[in-house]
Amino acid sequence: MSPQLPLASPDLDALRALLTARGQDVPGLLAGLWDGPWPAFVLDAKGQVLLTNAQLQGLMGEVSLQGQRLLPSGMAQELRLVDDQGREHLLQAWVHPLEGGLGLALLQDHSTELAARERAERMQSEIDQWLDLCPLPALMHDDQGLLLRFNAAFTALCRRLSPQMPISLHELPPEWRDLLHAKAPESGQESHRNALLAPPGDRRRWIRVRARRLSGPWSRPRTLVMLEDRSAEQDLELAQQQLQTLMDTAGVGLATFQPEAGWSRPGTGAPPSSSGEDTPKQAPSLQGVNREMVEPDSRAEYEKLQLALKQATPTVARYAVRHPEHGLRWLMTRVEIGQLASGQKTTSVLTVDITDHQQAQERNELLQHSLQLQTERERAVLDSVLVGIVTVGRHGIEWMNRSARRMFGGDLPEFAGQPISSVATEAPDHPFRQTHYLDDLPEGQAETFECRVVARDGREFWVVGNAVATMGPDGSRQLTYALLDIERRRQAEAQSLQAQASLHRIIEAAPIAISLHDARTLQVRQINQAAAALAGRPEEELLGASLEALFGGGDEVETIRADMEFALQSSEVLQREYRLTVRGQARIWDARLLHLAGVNDASGELEPEQLLLVASDVTQQRAQEAARLEAAIAQRELLVREVHHRIKNNLQGVAGLLQQIAARRPEVKAVINEAVGQVQAIAQVYGLQVGMSGPLRLRKVVEAVMGSVQRMSGREILVEVDGAMAEQSHRWGLPEAEAIPIALTLNELFTNAVKHGGDAPVRCELRFDPEQVVLRIVNTGRLPPGFDLAQVRGGVSGLGLVRALLPRRSALLGLTQDGEQVVCELSLWPPGVQLLEAL
Repeated sequence: MSPQLPLASPDLDALRALLTARGQDVPGLLAGLWDGPWPAFVLDAKGQVLLTNAQLQGLMGEVSLQGQRLLPSGMAQELRLVDDQGREHLLQAWVHPLEGGLGLALLQDHSTELAARERAERMQSEIDQWLDLCPLPALMHDDQGLLLRFNAAFTALCRRLSPQMPISLHELPPEWRDLLHAKAPESGQESHRNALLAPPGDRRRWIRVRARRLSGPWSRPRTLVMLEDRSAEQDLELAQQQLQTLMDTAGVGLATFQPEAGWSRPGTGAPPSSSGEDTPKQAPSLQGVNREMVEPDSRAEYEKLQLALKQATPTVARYAVRHPEHGLRWLMTRVEIGQLASGQKTTSVLTVDITDHQQAQERNELLQHSLQLQTERERAVLDSVLVGIVTVGRHGIEWMNRSARRMFGGDLPEFAGQPISSVATEAPDHPFRQTHYLDDLPEGQAETFECRVVARDGREFWVVGNAVATMGPDGSRQLTYALLDIERRRQAEAQSLQAQASLHRIIEAAPIAISLHDARTLQVRQINQAAAALAGRPEEELLGASLEALFGGGDEVETIRADMEFALQSSEVLQREYRLTVRGQARIWDARLLHLAGVNDASGELEPEQLLLVASDVTQQRAQEAARLEAAIAQRELLVREVHHRIKNNLQGVAGLLQQIAARRPEVKAVINEAVGQVQAIAQVYGLQVGMSGPLRLRKVVEAVMGSVQRMSGREILVEVDGAMAEQSHRWGLPEAEAIPIALTLNELFTNAVKHGGDAPVRCELRFDPEQVVLRIVNTGRLPPGFDLAQVRGGVSGLGLVRALLPRRSALLGLTQDGEQVVCELSLWPPGVQLLEAL
């Protein structure tokens, strides 16, 4: 290969000459490619360039191709060549083999793509370097949210937001995704977005997002986003507002001296006022203090302050001033020397109005004096109480009241400085020997105890008390013991225990059944022998037993349980009788239930509420009473039957006398016969009561009165019984008060039917229904024209007597004309009649 590209004859003739010299022809396709628009050259088998075409010479000019080697491979190969102008070209070559070991290389210029690629690489490198240097989280994404670039700060943030590094913004939490992937700005423009977000494990922070649309060689638009945490600036602004508010409301003046800016106050930047301007705020006026306003006693402190300001040394001064607006005020001024990060020195002067503090200190001194007086008065009061009060410090007893001195059998000088254990017994765990109370007992917390005390005179007695950690006048810890002599209470408790034991023995030996039950579960807590015998089981088995185990099963147990629950709600004694089966025998218990409210036992613990059951077996007594009652009832019934029998006989004797009078006096026979019928009806009622007890049966009364009328009149009365309860007609009864009125009514109705019915028989229909009884009497005859039963006046005979005797609320009488017959209908319903229980 020649050192320079051949410039002469780069046309098709030169190619033909080269191939002809090698004994080859130029094919038509090769000729077309050589004269085509592509740069091309011919190379030999060693890859050396032999001939170039006009397009390659026009692209590269006169440049050397020495060192370039291309071998036929069937694949595209890249060449980087520098033309005669010093410009680098990126060429892509395809080598096509020819005959004779030659090859044709066709080239395509990619220089523009190379320049764009290098420009993109430079831009990407610059962006990567800028992102790496940026301390704030920054990223680059496309319009679809795909993450293209991001720095380490954004990586650290993503690790807190997501378990794995996201590929797209859509994988971030919704609030962060909405903040970062909002509407993109215009190309080359910048947009700002703010949001209050809370990173995981951190408080909510004020985040500002700055987004800029980038323009570059890439096909898809890209957006550069940077996140700024503005929380610190917000906190600083809030702190400045709080500081200014604190200064304005708390009477604080603050000024800082900078050599370049002079004096300034936070929030204003203006120097402090020195003339005491008339403003409602006190803080600025504190900085307007001059020498004439300082009180004489505070001049030395004020001079020390002025010297510190001149020499720029830190100091603190307290002084009093007479302010023209605020009067006498106490001020405290602090001078602090500081240095900023830039190396600049500052002098800060803080003035605080401490008048309230000064006055509080003076009041505190007065209060301390008052407390001393109060302590003396309190000790005088404590000397008068019955509870022994002893104050013990680290060096022993410091003070005792009169009751404690009387308990211990000595005066304060005899016990001062001695440990309180000097009056304790030999027990090693005695509360007076617990020295750790002084250090371990929390202040205000009481340790309660009960122990024996040995007085100086040899007396031993029980006390109950508590120890409380308090502060002494000098601020040291003390133990204050409050002691109460309970020797008499202990003796009373012992006597009470003896009494309880005696009572327990009495209960055990009592002939009546006694048991104590838990108020909540009703289980047996205590039971005596009589109660166990009454239940038919040993005492040991019944302790803790339920009501079912004590009384057996059945409905009676539920009744007892209900009575016990009722007694627990009452303070009165509840008396009940229960019929229970014990060992196959029915027994009757006369029981009394009493609620025992919870009381404090000897140890001070509250005993649970209980229920006392006292019962006795009254089975034999009740049997005797029942026998006496049955005998009395039988005797009474016998007397009543005898009386009824005599009344019946007397009434029948009266009826016989009346009939004899009627025989002698024919003119009054009709009236006397009517009276005889009524007397006979009454006699029938008493006759029915002779052989039975309880209410009279209605059907028997009807049949008895009907038979009496038939015997007196000699006429027959036909009876028909029907209705839903015809077969149970005997269940309808008459109350004792209604028996005679109903019997007289029936006698009058049957007598009228026989009297006015002619020779035809009288029919009687009895209909028994579940709700009422209806009696229909039918006889031949006619009622007077315009007859109205409601217009019949009451009297002692006839229908007037019937209307007067019938009960108005439970009986109804009707009298109607039915063709040639007269129908009398009597309806009876409760309570005039009663539906008795079935036999």
